[in-house]
Amino acid sequence: MSHPPPLLCATLTASRTADLCAQRDRVDGADLVEMRLDAVVDPDVRAALADRRLPTLVTCRPRDQGGMFRGSEEERRTLLREAIDAGADFVDLEWHRGFEDWIRRQGGRGIVLSHHDFSGVPSDLEAIVSAMAATGAEIVKVAVMVSRLSECVRLAEIGRRYPDRRLVLIGMGEAGVVTRVCPARFGSCWTYAGAAVAPGQLTVEQMRREFRFARVGAATPLYGILGRPVSHSVSPAMHNAAYDALGVDAVYVPLAAASVDDWIGAADALGFRGVSVTAPFKEQVLPHLAAVDGTSAAIGAVNTVTRRADGWHGTNTDAAGFLAGFGEPVEAGVRAAILGAGGAARAAAFALRDAGCVVTCYARSGSSAGPLAAALGVEAAARPVPPGSWDVLVNATSVGTHPDGGVSAFPEGEFSGRMVYDLVYNPPITRLMREAAARGCRTIGGLEMLVEQARLQILQWTGRLPDAAVLRDAAQWKLSTFTDPS
Repeated sequence: MSHPPPLLCATLTASRTADLCAQRDRVDGADLVEMRLDAVVDPDVRAALADRRLPTLVTCRPRDQGGMFRGSEEERRTLLREAIDAGADFVDLEWHRGFEDWIRRQGGRGIVLSHHDFSGVPSDLEAIVSAMAATGAEIVKVAVMVSRLSECVRLAEIGRRYPDRRLVLIGMGEAGVVTRVCPARFGSCWTYAGAAVAPGQLTVEQMRREFRFARVGAATPLYGILGRPVSHSVSPAMHNAAYDALGVDAVYVPLAAASVDDWIGAADALGFRGVSVTAPFKEQVLPHLAAVDGTSAAIGAVNTVTRRADGWHGTNTDAAGFLAGFGEPVEAGVRAAILGAGGAARAAAFALRDAGCVVTCYARSGSSAGPLAAALGVEAAARPVPPGSWDVLVNATSVGTHPDGGVSAFPEGEFSGRMVYDLVYNPPITRLMREAAARGCRTIGGLEMLVEQARLQILQWTGRLPDAAVLRDAAQWKLSTFTDPS
């Protein structure tokens, strides 16, 4: 059975009806609106529905289902009944709250029968959906808190069981973003967007601009970024902007996996074609791959995996992206001090060593940097970094990243070299960079490396190299949506 493309529903909340209506009238980019009356102190159903431009769903959610309604159940039911009588396009009624006779009276028309579980995914979720579908409600909505990507796969499997029913299946939380961005993959007739009304919910602007929602269909090729956490990554904005500029049918989503096994199972079930890899999985993913390229093997970490006929193949574009960030060839013999011992540090050490630099990796203790140094043939030492020992200082740790932008990754503060390269990109100018510039050092931020390694990933996956300016502009827009007290 062919289904129309999923719709985007803008969820609106306010403390007063007039403000709720004002929000409704400003909605741009959504196909319908959800008027949440449960937070309104002066609920006026008819005012909420009057002069509406878009189809409207009326919801008055009780507190035990994640809502904010403080009145009695009788008062709540009165508002919902009034919404039905006033001709709301849809009214949300909770399952197991005694609305069966209402559904029968309506013949199911205009009824969204919903069930929310903020504690996790019920073991009997399939039975719950079956029972809800049997009521005859026009739309069955289930929103459950997911902590693993595999739980999203369960939602997709449920969607496939009901090809002729109108469903809305949502995984709440960071691990469930793919269910919101790609509703057609899960059999959902619409998805919700709003100002974080529910865990993991994205704004209308994010859905439309960052994820190109209107172009994402059931067959759209899937890519993503594997990590945890990944909710503040700018990679989706960059990759999706590149696909748009190249005219490529693809979407790139955050994948907050519980483990590498969790990601592999979900990626196979949902049909992902390629994934960027970030902390903490750059090294953990190696044993799970069918093959890796020579650079990845030498570095001991991958940042890119691509599906091939014989399984997942790993490559590493971090090293090349790191060197491109300098904007000029690196001189042989330069003394480089690298802060950190993780995947980013490995890529930087590999790249600088191959450029002929004298590399020393500094970690909390010399022993923690030892394996990296031994694998790459560089030196390892414990902090602090001795004054006068470096020409280029590289911060390959996450210290100084939003929301902790006021912290410096180099508290030693001995800026005796000539260049500081901070791989942190959020905020674009870190405290380390400001302090280094004040001491006369040239500074480079992590955004340039991020852009270049992403361009190389997209080239691998599509065969086309996007314009760096497209990715940089998208990243800067995304960064502008964050706030940092530094």
